[in-house]
Amino acid sequence: MRLTPAIAGLLVALLLAPLVAAGQFRRSRPAPATVPYDSHFVFTRIRYGASLGRFSGGWEHDYPTAERNFAAILDYITNMRVRMDGSNILDLDDPRIFENPVIYMSEPGYWTTNDAEAKNLRTYLLKGGLIIFDDFEGDGHWRNLVAQMRRALPDHRFIRLDVTHPVFQSFFNIKHLDVPHPTVNVPPSFWGMFDGNDPAGRMLALANWNNDLGDYWEWSAEGLYGTDPTNDAYRLGVNYIVYAMTH
Repeated sequence: MRLTPAIAGLLVALLLAPLVAAGQFRRSRPAPATVPYDSHFVFTRIRYGASLGRFSGGWEHDYPTAERNFAAILDYITNMRVRMDGSNILDLDDPRIFENPVIYMSEPGYWTTNDAEAKNLRTYLLKGGLIIFDDFEGDGHWRNLVAQMRRALPDHRFIRLDVTHPVFQSFFNIKHLDVPHPTVNVPPSFWGMFDGNDPAGRMLALANWNNDLGDYWEWSAEGLYGTDPTNDAYRLGVNYIVYAMTH
């Protein structure tokens, strides 16, 4: 079944809870793996500060339930071909990131990058990729994100987004950005980095500062958080992916 954005916008509040509950996977942590490239969209999480095959640090927060639940929603309500049988965990210097138009990083406030990773990330972004940063809050974490991105794109800067930016109308017509952090009382904001520092140009990076969409996705089947902000977190995520795939 596929829904148009208009119809999906009306039904999403009813669809999300039962759909995610039906698609919920067991809360296990299998060894990090990638799925073979076959042109389907694959949720791709970036690993940092951890040895191959090991879970360590903020990069793996909400894994694997967040991406599995999100993939179920994305597959159900869009016309995209989405891999439902797995996801990717890749390092930034891995050439396989170029097989994925969107990559996701959790807790970039703890991220550090080296020269090889920064160079590969720069090439990836300038060739058409988008990186999404999620699950970080506070000035210190923001400063770290800015510093690490400066290593990859020294001439670019983050620009605060408002609800009029096309990313917020790419699938759902999002009317407000008042999506609270699920666990921390901080004011959320959304930031983009653009080719040529032009907000009308192609987006290279998108940061959910003072927010944690992945936590909403992870716990959506259990009803840990309210229905409205959980639905809003899914709407934002779907819009991000659709925007990246169409711009």
